[in-house]
Amino acid sequence: MTGPVSEARRRDVIDALRRGTVPAAGLDLLAVGLDRFAGAMDDDIRTAARGGAAFHAVRGDYGSGKTFFARWLAERAKRAGLATSEIQISETETPLHKLETVYRRLTERLTTATYPPSALRAVVDSWLFTLEEEILDAGEIDTDDVAGLSTAVDELMEQRLAGVARTTPAFASAIRGYRHAQQAGDVATAEALVAWLGGQRSVAASARRAAGVRGDLDHFGALGFLQGLLGVLRDSGHPGMLVVLDEIETLQRVRGDVREKGLNALRQLLDEIDSGRFPGLFLVITGTPAFFDGQQGVQRLPPLAQRLATDLSTDPRFDSPRAVQLRLTGFDLERLGSLGRAVRDLYAGAARHPERVRAAVDDAYLDELARALTGELGGKVGIAPRLYLRKLVQDVLDRVDEHADFDPRTHYALTIASHEMTDVERNAGRPGSAGDISLDLP
Repeated sequence: MTGPVSEARRRDVIDALRRGTVPAAGLDLLAVGLDRFAGAMDDDIRTAARGGAAFHAVRGDYGSGKTFFARWLAERAKRAGLATSEIQISETETPLHKLETVYRRLTERLTTATYPPSALRAVVDSWLFTLEEEILDAGEIDTDDVAGLSTAVDELMEQRLAGVARTTPAFASAIRGYRHAQQAGDVATAEALVAWLGGQRSVAASARRAAGVRGDLDHFGALGFLQGLLGVLRDSGHPGMLVVLDEIETLQRVRGDVREKGLNALRQLLDEIDSGRFPGLFLVITGTPAFFDGQQGVQRLPPLAQRLATDLSTDPRFDSPRAVQLRLTGFDLERLGSLGRAVRDLYAGAARHPERVRAAVDDAYLDELARALTGELGGKVGIAPRLYLRKLVQDVLDRVDEHADFDPRTHYALTIASHEMTDVERNAGRPGSAGDISLDLP
């Protein structure tokens, strides 16, 4: 860790670890082993901010830190001014082959450094305000000339939307309708049109008529709306957007025809990125090795497999962080211990008794706890970080800080209840005996 850490930021991270969840922010404080990616990812962020586009596929088994990596990257992107959106791909809620649903989730999860999800309305309002400021800064319209300012803003808005209007006129029409509804004080129509811009269904027909748009967003219009959103973000002070499609391996579990549609949608999206249609877009997908290498995943669609091809036959130490596929190797005991030390030091910075925390929970004890917990998970270090950090914070550090006579080596024995584990963690645990199997015999 470098530099001072605010008390609020420290508390947010520690509280999340105590609950066994990935912190929503402050992930740079826990980014053990990600330094090798930082330079290349920052280059990609700068590429997006300059109006280019970037793409990476992040691969790793469960527990290797794919979600952590994505959120760590999102923090770096937001510090550079980009908007971000993390979307969980799922068979029922967000199927990849329905790009209109993916776009809707994108806008629901849209966030910036200053606005939480959904930041869509704030971004549109900021864009319109920026247009007004641009007109006023030119000095050609007096601030008291309300009608003249409104006309000038409308003209500038049309210029900025011209490119989008050629391919997706409905996006431009909805923004025009939103601005006019705001000016007329029609709050209900304005809110309905922002919802429609976000791909929401069941928007009032009266609002759509007011903007001159019809129906709901479809699969083919979704990419046009994404293009329009990137333009609005750029003019409102956000030069690009990081979009994460997480858990894309769920495609392997759907029907064959649905799987092929999803893979083809991904191929289409990558082709559009390569063609330059989405200036400012940094797209990241995450998935398991089986998805990228198996016949039920990427390899099922040869054109997509060619676009994602990366030689990973060498030692992971020599992987390039600029490759299309980025391989996360997960944790070993050394990295798990290093993560424990980072959390211990972060905790001590706000503890009531920091010296006692550092003395009782020394480096040797952190390594002992890592070995013990990994043993309870069948030696699978890769899936241990979540439970390890939760036990460390909740069962050890809290007690050491609160009780002067608590010695974790003497008074604490690691126990893991079944209900506090995920299915993967539970399945990795030590196998029971044959007597643990219940048989329903006549």
